[in-house]
Amino acid sequence: MHIDLAPPSNGTYNNSGSCRKLANYMEHEDLERMEKGIYTEGFFNLADDNIYKSKVTKDIDSNIGQLLKTDAKFYAIHVSPSEKELRAMGSTEQEKAEAMKRYIREVFIPEYAKNFNKELSASDIKFYGKIHFDRSRSDNELNMHCHLIVSRKDQANKKKLSPLTNHKNTKNGAITGGFDRVSLFQQAERGFDKLFRYNRQQSESFDYHNTMKNNSISEQLKQQEANIQSCERKMEVNQNSNQENMLSNNSESKKENSKAFNTDENIVTKQECETSVNQNNNQTSDVVISLTTSRIDLTFNNEDQTPKSKKKKKKGRRL
Repeated sequence: MHIDLAPPSNGTYNNSGSCRKLANYMEHEDLERMEKGIYTEGFFNLADDNIYKSKVTKDIDSNIGQLLKTDAKFYAIHVSPSEKELRAMGSTEQEKAEAMKRYIREVFIPEYAKNFNKELSASDIKFYGKIHFDRSRSDNELNMHCHLIVSRKDQANKKKLSPLTNHKNTKNGAITGGFDRVSLFQQAERGFDKLFRYNRQQSESFDYHNTMKNNSISEQLKQQEANIQSCERKMEVNQNSNQENMLSNNSESKKENSKAFNTDENIVTKQECETSVNQNNNQTSDVVISLTTSRIDLTFNNEDQTPKSKKKKKKGRRL
């Protein structure tokens, strides 16, 4: 799951004025899909679907009480599940789109509200979403993602809410509350897993990628080791489950079917673990790679020395 809080810019994401440019961009995919006879998804919010763009721009642009001319009036957020996550959300585009809206409404927006530490709920957040199905610069088979326009002010047009603030949970001073982006990413990921019963590999998790990107070499090594151990435990659980299934089947035909099914299941798990380990190797720093290479060279040298010593002993016996 990739969640991106787009920084302000001078183009489409200029958030100091009207949200019209961003709303226009969010509809750019619709015309092409309609020409091909493919259905499109309209704007949605917490309660309604198929909302007109004119209502979106009017609602966001008018919710700016007490904001200065140069202040941010709204924020753009992208929610992009991975291909594997998208497959867990449904088998057709429509199923995936409905699942995405459900995730935004039941998980993401409630967690977004909670992370301001101002006792807000999902109903306090003024937002509109639009689902896109393609990415022009992606080679992936599945590319569905969701664009969100979120108002700087709450529904009552009283509280200022900024997910880009550096405050997290300030108790005293002019600014109270704040926003914990790391907590949002973690809770949004856990909420996704619970909602769709998604069995997330550790190498897919936000914590793993955050550690590999930002933490020290020692922390990266610990994370890699934990990932490998997690894979091994899952494989062991699958193998134990397979053995129990084998014992529970009485007839030979049932045994054969169970054996064939469970073998395939183990292969998939093994492949996932091997992929995860390969990702670990690719993400490791140069220092870690050099250490690993040294260990491999040392092992090979020891193996080469063993047969040489045996040859010397045989030669001594002939003399």
